[in-house]
Amino acid sequence: MRILSLLVLASLLFSCKNDKKPTVEKSTKEVVKDSLIYPEETHFKSIRQVTFGGDNAEAYWSFDDKQLVFQSNFKDWGVNCDQMFLMNADETFKGTQPPMISTGLGRTTCAYFLPDNKHFVYGSTHLVDKECPDVPLRKNGKYVWPIYDSFDIFVSDLEGNVVKQLTNEVGYDAEATVSPQGDKIVFTSTRSGDLELYTMNIDGSDVKQITDELGYDGGAFFSPDGTKLIFRASRPKTKEEIKAYKDLLAQGLVEPTDMELFICDADGSNLKQLTDLGNANWSPFFHPSGKKILFSSNFEAERGFPFNLYLIDIDGKNLERVTHGETFDAFPVFSNDGKKLAFSSNRNNGGGRDTNLFIAEWQD
Repeated sequence: MRILSLLVLASLLFSCKNDKKPTVEKSTKEVVKDSLIYPEETHFKSIRQVTFGGDNAEAYWSFDDKQLVFQSNFKDWGVNCDQMFLMNADETFKGTQPPMISTGLGRTTCAYFLPDNKHFVYGSTHLVDKECPDVPLRKNGKYVWPIYDSFDIFVSDLEGNVVKQLTNEVGYDAEATVSPQGDKIVFTSTRSGDLELYTMNIDGSDVKQITDELGYDGGAFFSPDGTKLIFRASRPKTKEEIKAYKDLLAQGLVEPTDMELFICDADGSNLKQLTDLGNANWSPFFHPSGKKILFSSNFEAERGFPFNLYLIDIDGKNLERVTHGETFDAFPVFSNDGKKLAFSSNRNNGGGRDTNLFIAEWQD
């Protein structure tokens, strides 16, 4: 799943650094003076901090860019694990609380607006267990993510009422995102026995498997015109890697420390590996032009820390570093009009563990 609450720990546990040193372009734009913008972050014209506590991530815009839905585990908001919250695009939550729009039961992940701006899809475990599931962090000394087979994908209105269940297969179904064209949903499922990508119509019909290579395929997003998909994937190759991957998956776990980005047509054809950077490359999102990908990576880190945002062309060229923090930046999502970027960051958290939402004015 696209998990946030474990990521600070993950960055401390990554230990290998790729020997490759690709050329990373540096911006020559004038640096904007803003207390939340680090030097050289010249794609940010301004930046606003939205949340002030807990772990907050995956803020996705409504189709009209007026609202966002995001997940948080902030205990001051009365939750013990990730639930979904709604905000207006101009809101800030310092001492206030946004409305929760998931059931408040189980654990949720990966919400995304539907085209009517009145409903959203999200993954939830609430049908199987009303309590928060256990979150294993390590297995055999290695950092892992849980892949709960109790996750299914639901449609809810903005008052928190579940109006439809889109998946009911045995196993993990989550990580749903919607095409900007408003006709398709892409999601990750274990229904084949592996973590593969599938598409379906927004009503849940016409389900099609679109990846079939061994490894974790997840976190997929459509291009602005709906014709392509970008996603992150692990690709175990050796006998030892394959056995380790399968053994963990059988226990509902994956090890997310070695992932690259892949791009394909929306039907799964023309699949290509986009990055070959080493370490963890993930949370990709298309630039509004459809010609670049913005993503998070720790490939430049000596010991897996920090994570920063990078831009890369869809042909794998012109890698450019966008953020310049010493901690964690990830989950970048452009507004539909391309003028703003929502992302999660450890910046301005007083040196603690909180990961907050930020919204920046974007400039190319």
